[in-house]
Amino acid sequence: MSQPIGQVDNRIPVTVLTGFLGAGKTTLLNNVLTADHGQKIAVIVNEFGEVGIDNQLVVGVDEEIFEMNNGCICCTVRGDLIRILGELMDAKKGSGNSAKANFDRVLIETTGLADPAPVAQTFFVDEEMAEFYKLDAIVTVVDAKHADQHLDDGHEAQEQVAFADVLLLNKTDLVSPEDLKKLEQRLIAMNPAAKLHHTRQSQIDINKILGIDAFDLAKKLEIEPGFLTEEHHDHDDDVFSIFFREEQPLDMEKLETFLQEWLEDHGTDTFRYKGVLNIQGVKQRIVFQGIHMLFSSYPDRDWRSDEKRLSEFVIIGRNLDTEWFNKQFAGCVATAVK
Repeated sequence: MSQPIGQVDNRIPVTVLTGFLGAGKTTLLNNVLTADHGQKIAVIVNEFGEVGIDNQLVVGVDEEIFEMNNGCICCTVRGDLIRILGELMDAKKGSGNSAKANFDRVLIETTGLADPAPVAQTFFVDEEMAEFYKLDAIVTVVDAKHADQHLDDGHEAQEQVAFADVLLLNKTDLVSPEDLKKLEQRLIAMNPAAKLHHTRQSQIDINKILGIDAFDLAKKLEIEPGFLTEEHHDHDDDVFSIFFREEQPLDMEKLETFLQEWLEDHGTDTFRYKGVLNIQGVKQRIVFQGIHMLFSSYPDRDWRSDEKRLSEFVIIGRNLDTEWFNKQFAGCVATAVK
């Protein structure tokens, strides 16, 4: 739905952050939330796994965080998206929870396996949603290191690029200038209309991704003529997630050995892994995340006295041996508390 010419558009702007697993979406989200923009943002986070990790990695700010797990926002949990948007709308109109009413815009971070088209469709096929919300832009984060592999193998990665209004070519420091140029040319060929920016650590002026009024329904219909037609979205059935939770402290040396064996044998089939770990003798939470063979870990904030210290870890990939992973992860438990 568009506003009549000359009439001020007072609808709530919505930005959709998409991009394949590990591209840097949560880092971008944190950058937006900590920027000095003076806006209140309602954040909706979707994760593919049974239990969310990203919600724990989002910076501690005043924004309202809504989490949708155990499915993909473009299909199985789309009803949750509509429900949350409806609750926010009711609160803003004064007929719902007033605590949810204090927001200026909505930011949706999709799972890396999401096709952005059905998510965008939400704001056009429902008349009430279309009257209250305005889809401002679809921002796709692209992992410069692994983009060619993902674009060659995955339909979702191709859709994320093709449907973007803004492309953030991220992790540019991990590839050569020659490979970066080739990738840039490939992206431009796939989507010449999108604005393309080079980034490291998903750092960008937020004025280039928020409030840019870039979503053009007519252009999207050229890309996907059936965009406004309800249809089921299929995923690769070989891709699934494994989730671990352990209440006992972990031994760092055992964990490092497990990770080395895992990446040697399963690195190619492991798209994304991330977690918050409780390491024996360490007072901080240890955040661990990676994509394929590249990973990093770092100490986060101290564990609070009022929270339970436990390790939660999710792996998303193809053809993974769940039994082997469960056994190996269980073997990382510390034998004695020091």
